[in-house]
Amino acid sequence: MMARVLVVDDAAFMRKMVTDALSGGGHEIVGEAANGAEAVQRFQELRPDVMTLDITMPEKDGLAALKEIIAVDPGAKVVMCSALGQESKVLESIKLGAKDFVVKPFQADRVLSAIEKALG
Repeated sequence: MMARVLVVDDAAFMRKMVTDALSGGGHEIVGEAANGAEAVQRFQELRPDVMTLDITMPEKDGLAALKEIIAVDPGAKVVMCSALGQESKVLESIKLGAKDFVVKPFQADRVLSAIEKALG
């Protein structure tokens, strides 16, 4: 099932990695954002089917952005991207309503399976 995806990460090369993995899996990338504030704004503009959201970002981190996005749309499908050692933040994000998470360094198939899982 093809989905419209918003990709959020403060590192351009990470966004490219996720974008390439998802495009290769037949999904459409409708937008990108580089920080949490931008993520919330782009989510509201684009209303993607699903989004990837980095936990560690400047200005507003992924958890703060996730809270705002779920407040705007309780049905939002969000996949968190975390570095190793962020288990407590990952658990908190799942409690807040994230559907799944992927750990860096990303494996393309893991990113794809997380998106599929989030789409349910």
